[in-house]
Amino acid sequence: MDYPECYELVFQAPAVEDDVVIVRRTERAGAGGYPVYEDESGIVRAEISDRGEVRMLASGGHQMLKTPLLARPLTP
Repeated sequence: MDYPECYELVFQAPAVEDDVVIVRRTERAGAGGYPVYEDESGIVRAEISDRGEVRMLASGGHQMLKTPLLARPLTP
């Protein structure tokens, strides 16, 4: 199956605008068998299903993972 190369993850922020993080597909797959995406820093990581369901993945200890409000696929 073809998966999008990139997604925008939209998180609710206490400020006026929501926080948006762009993640790119990696070669890894998550526990559900779907691609793992990560941001440029490698800190924000998520497994995103073919239906756009997001499961955030810890990239280090003591992280408090928040689920994004929305995952938008980006087209090249």
